[in-house]
Amino acid sequence: MLGSCNRVTKSISGYPGKYSPQVKHQLFSKPPKLFIAGHSHILKVIYDDEINCLHINPGAAGRSGFHAVRTAIRFVLDKGEVKNLEVIELDDKTFGR
Repeated sequence: MLGSCNRVTKSISGYPGKYSPQVKHQLFSKPPKLFIAGHSHILKVIYDDEINCLHINPGAAGRSGFHAVRTAIRFVLDKGEVKNLEVIELDDKTFGR
């Protein structure tokens, strides 16, 4: 639990409707309110109506990789609820080289 928010974090996991078999059982047996996933480098914020869970993939913040835009997600957890969610685009990938 993060504060009063039940959450799961995984790297390779899929997304609503296409979860990987390794993660699907865990998500459906005890659904979290917040699921933070990664690895795909594709920013997605999707509410999964089937398990009543907010799925967040923040994209990719690194300077190397196939992603065209560096991204991050910022939000506030307030009494177990996600609020003020923002998508942040970071400086371009060549910055500082």
